[in-house]
Amino acid sequence: MRYPASEKLEIIKLAEGSHLPARLTLAKLGIPRTTFYRWYDRYWQRGEAGLQDQSPKPKHVWNRIPDEVRRRVVDLALEETELSPRELAVTFTDKESYFVSEASVYRMLKAHDLITSPAFIVMKAASAFKDKTTAINQLWQTDFTYLKVLGWGWFYLSTILDDYSRYIISAARQGIAQQCPERVETLHQYAG
Repeated sequence: MRYPASEKLEIIKLAEGSHLPARLTLAKLGIPRTTFYRWYDRYWQRGEAGLQDQSPKPKHVWNRIPDEVRRRVVDLALEETELSPRELAVTFTDKESYFVSEASVYRMLKAHDLITSPAFIVMKAASAFKDKTTAINQLWQTDFTYLKVLGWGWFYLSTILDDYSRYIISAARQGIAQQCPERVETLHQYAG
């Protein structure tokens, strides 16, 4: 249970003024001794202000990038506008001899609205193939799968399916990967 500063001060005064030992007084109040002595120590060091609840945030983060370094990264980004965050991180490390990760550079640039959208168009996959097949042998699908056969070893299984009929035109296994391109060439010759 959290106590406000006024109740903490009242408990300290009560324990100081009690004719019983502090251990017994605190036991009757249901306050752990370690908690009481932490309050008491803060009270003697800083007065009533020391009894106020402290925020649980650390005062200093050990791996925080200093503000001066952050400013230099942003300045470099403004000078070298064509560099990506990855290239900027490498350039900064080379020039300043201070390592800053790509992710940190990206976060700094994003905080200053210096991240631009990509210059290319993102293509999305269609839900269906644009040119649907209407007869057999118009489109074939190939698949090469690496299989482990217990007691035998690793093999490639190559299958070729007709897109329209879903019929397996060919299926073969190869012991080594170098035979797979030869298999594809043979099938191209077979198709005419």
